[in-house]
Amino acid sequence: MFETIRYGVDERGVARLTLAQPQKHNALSAVMISELTAAAERLSGDVAVRVVILDAEGRSFCAGGDLGWMREQFDADRPTRIAEATRLALMFKALNEIAKPVIARVHGNAFGGGIGLMSVCDAVVASADARFGLTETRLGLIPATISPYVAARIGEGKARPLFMSARLFGAEEAREAGLVTAIAASDGLDAAMAAEVEPYLQTAPGATGRAKRLARSLGQPITDATIAATIEQLADCWESEEAREGVAAFFERREPAWRQPPRG
Repeated sequence: MFETIRYGVDERGVARLTLAQPQKHNALSAVMISELTAAAERLSGDVAVRVVILDAEGRSFCAGGDLGWMREQFDADRPTRIAEATRLALMFKALNEIAKPVIARVHGNAFGGGIGLMSVCDAVVASADARFGLTETRLGLIPATISPYVAARIGEGKARPLFMSARLFGAEEAREAGLVTAIAASDGLDAAMAAEVEPYLQTAPGATGRAKRLARSLGQPITDATIAATIEQLADCWESEEAREGVAAFFERREPAWRQPPRG
């Protein structure tokens, strides 16, 4: 049924949604965006599902945007960019609103959209050697479509330096920021996931879903207007000279003109 993800449900009602493009470090392509949106809708409607695990094959959890998809955005006009960004934003919205507990199992790298995926989960168990980063400003871009979910998870104060600096950070800092719930050694990640899943198998499924909606209702609302505003900001950014230079430099494997060499 799916090309870029795998989907299965065991006898306990634990669903596993797996990013299955390891050769591309599970970067978000147009096809994966569509398939994750469809899977989110399926999970929300499946009464047999009690808990959802979001994980990934290969060396990385998710490296952000697929290079081919990014190149298409670079060459597209504004309406096309807005339409594609809207599809991505609606994917995050659909995952965020799954009426079941969603737990991410994170290993390797989680950059850009990978942090967006973590932020729409209810809990995140990460390998101790995982690396994280909101790297968009290195390309002259901004983490627009994921920003409402990242800010909802960690707050504006912690989001600001991570949004702006594009620096990479480790699992301990991710936990301190609120992106990660628990950390485990790479060989103990499955045991840590099992421990994280178990409590949800003892709760009333309907009440659990309602409790999730309650918690979401008490936070900053992520409305259609909020999503549209972030997409407009992204479209503006794509049209800037900085973004043109940054994305072109990335594909040409050179330093952008505005990057200063590190001191020392």
